[in-house]
Amino acid sequence: MHGNAPLTPQGRLRLCQRIEAGWTVAAAAESMNISRQCAHKWWSRYRREGIDGLGDRSSRPHSCPHQTPPRVERRIVALRQARRLGPARLAGIVAVPASTVHRVLVRHGVNRLRWLDRPTGRVIRRIETTRPGELVHIDVKKLARVPPGGGHKMLGRSTAIRPRGGGYTHVHTAIDAYSRLAYSQFAGVENTPNCVAFLERAVAWFAAHGITVERILTDIQGGWRVQGPRVVRPAA
Repeated sequence: MHGNAPLTPQGRLRLCQRIEAGWTVAAAAESMNISRQCAHKWWSRYRREGIDGLGDRSSRPHSCPHQTPPRVERRIVALRQARRLGPARLAGIVAVPASTVHRVLVRHGVNRLRWLDRPTGRVIRRIETTRPGELVHIDVKKLARVPPGGGHKMLGRSTAIRPRGGGYTHVHTAIDAYSRLAYSQFAGVENTPNCVAFLERAVAWFAAHGITVERILTDIQGGWRVQGPRVVRPAA
């Protein structure tokens, strides 16, 4: 929903229910602190489509007469891959503004030369998957606990006045490489029992969402040294 929208979907429904109960459109609009034109819009949609008509809609236009033609976009991408030219030089070749060329390059993912393979000009994809669960990434983030009374930014670094630190909290995360669906949990330090227990919970959670975990990729040391058949370590 738009950040400045005066009504939520529930508010739109209450507006229409009041009009349906006999209120005038102007009175219902005043009670919801909106304009009469806005109330008419939602009332008309409600009459045509029911509750489904009160949902948010995309503001994207149905057509864009000034959009860059697909053939020009294809030429821009082909020149980028073949000659490694920047937007300013490409603009002079294809006769469109450099800002438009830049947007086309961003849209096609070729705006960074380091993302391209030098011999072929193709976009480098480090990891490619074709289905959910084919590869799941696992990592652990260590977060320092702030002791009571504050840390060194409040009390300074002197050990005489600074309270003893609270250690670290370990956030274990598993992310499906295809769908980007993620499961995170505070699962303790990176030892084998905690890592294996987290993996079992993550596999069950993904299964509940219709995803069967086939392979796992992680760079965590220690906890994953005892590897099962589905644990894949990155190449050195």
